Amino acid sequence: MAAHLFTFFSHRASRAIGSVFIGQGLTFGFWASMIPSIKEKYALDEAQLGLLLLGLPIGALSMNPFSTVIIKKLGPVKGALWARTICGFAFILPFLAPNIPLMFMGMILMGMTFSATNVTMNTCASQVETHESMRIMSTCHGLWSTGAMSGSALGSLALSLGFLPLQIVGTMALVLLVSSLLLRQGLQHVPPLLQVQNEAPKRGFGMPTPALWLLISISLCTNFTEGAMADWTAVYMREIVQAPAFLQGWGFAAYAFCMASGRFFGDALLTKYPEGRILRIGGLVAAIGLAIAILLPFTITTMLGFALAGAGVSLGAPILYSAASRTPGMVPGAGLATMNTFAMLGFLCGPTVIGLTAKAFSLPAALGLVAIAGMFWSWRAGKLQAEVA
Repeated sequence: MAAHLFTFFSHRASRAIGSVFIGQGLTFGFWASMIPSIKEKYALDEAQLGLLLLGLPIGALSMNPFSTVIIKKLGPVKGALWARTICGFAFILPFLAPNIPLMFMGMILMGMTFSATNVTMNTCASQVETHESMRIMSTCHGLWSTGAMSGSALGSLALSLGFLPLQIVGTMALVLLVSSLLLRQGLQHVPPLLQVQNEAPKRGFGMPTPALWLLISISLCTNFTEGAMADWTAVYMREIVQAPAFLQGWGFAAYAFCMASGRFFGDALLTKYPEGRILRIGGLVAAIGLAIAILLPFTITTMLGFALAGAGVSLGAPILYSAASRTPGMVPGAGLATMNTFAMLGFLCGPTVIGLTAKAFSLPAALGLVAIAGMFWSWRAGKLQAEVA
């Protein structure tokens, strides 16, 4: 079951791509752990925080149409290196801002760099899968989750020890810069984009095909879940569960740990079981986990519920990104970039929806929407195998 991990880490290109994924996850984990501090600094309520977080999807959605151009002009390898390096510096901007409007602008730039890195690194992983006939997408996303889990836990620890958010993100920016220089050589082993000759012209970024729409409908739900869990678990642990300060970031850590674990075994599972079946079961598990967290708001039970949600959502992104990258009739990177536009909409707008719903009703009621999303993607996944297999 774990033999594929040995293959992954012994393969130079996949190992380098995995390092890009873990770096991005680490960055996002640190960000997630500091959201309660931002809420407290500016004395924001749930709705105001949700609207502030809207800067990320605005930036991501504005960048997605240009992702295909970046891949075409620079290639996925150079694009990923440049995007993740700039991402480190963009990550600092919201914490340098002296007021909310400038913080919002900084978050837009963060969203743009997150999106560019996301598309380019997933395209790199897809190229290895296509050329080498090996599955690595799930393991790569597992490394992202490992980074997110570690970043959340370390960020919470650093804040509890008295470090300022600006000191933490500055260190993270330096790590991304140095690691980009170290990864440059390894990423040169990523195979080039395939140039396939077809009689019919391929679509670039634009209106999705019917097969891509199916993937998008599921991706909106899985990414809505991921975004909500990333941005609101710490707030939920603090305000609803009233967990001790040193445990407030561990709700997301439990979620990310189980998401990472599922992804590390995902490449092996996907060679044995249909993608649609795995997604159907995952949606149900995520919904059950969130129900536990809502109905039993205690530290242990909430962490258990978040852990089940992580396990349920774990293989959503690897399956959907891999399927989008091989959507027929689209130029390299276009299917992935098009789906990523909608995925980012779910991932980054989800926290805003949660904030507005929490303001109108309650935070537990808002998380109930995430449970409903899990049931919806479970239903839609029933059609996946027939459409994209």
